Amino acid sequence: MARIDPLDPPYPREVEQALGRWMPPGVAHEPLKLFRVLHRHPDLASRMFAVGAGLLGHGLLPSVDREIVIARVTARTGCAYEWGVHAATFAHQVELGPEQLRATTEADPTANAPWTPRHVALLGAVDELHDTARLSRPAWNALCDHYQDAQLLEFLVLAGWYRTISYLANGLLLEEEPWAAPFPA
Repeated sequence: MARIDPLDPPYPREVEQALGRWMPPGVAHEPLKLFRVLHRHPDLASRMFAVGAGLLGHGLLPSVDREIVIARVTARTGCAYEWGVHAATFAHQVELGPEQLRATTEADPTANAPWTPRHVALLGAVDELHDTARLSRPAWNALCDHYQDAQLLEFLVLAGWYRTISYLANGLLLEEEPWAAPFPA
């Protein structure tokens, strides 16, 4: 049971409009529990929407790279809620295979799944940031082999953003969405 209950319909008009912006058109299910909890503080939700939508819809990183970062960050933080949402909604769209997706939850995500050198660099950088809140010179150089400065900045913000989202979902004890992909045991 979530520590703060998500809003339930019928929503006030302004909340209905805001939630409509958060969800893609034509989605068959209710807005995410996370979004419905955030709208208990509409000003905070509005500020968070700008960053989240910008990273998901207007980023410079290739979409598969974005989803690898999100999957690894949420796996490392034990955020089954957000991992499952992205695994169910974005993994197939960006051609992130089941083997790769599962590997993002393993201690060494590169041991049993096929990754490009670029993706190995991403996974290593996510792990270093998670463990130390820093990037070593080798990790940074590995990223620089594949990304431009603007993409490197975006990577750092993306990893930090999904750590924040993980803190939020985990701190609230959000139960997984019924349609989300199950987090591997």
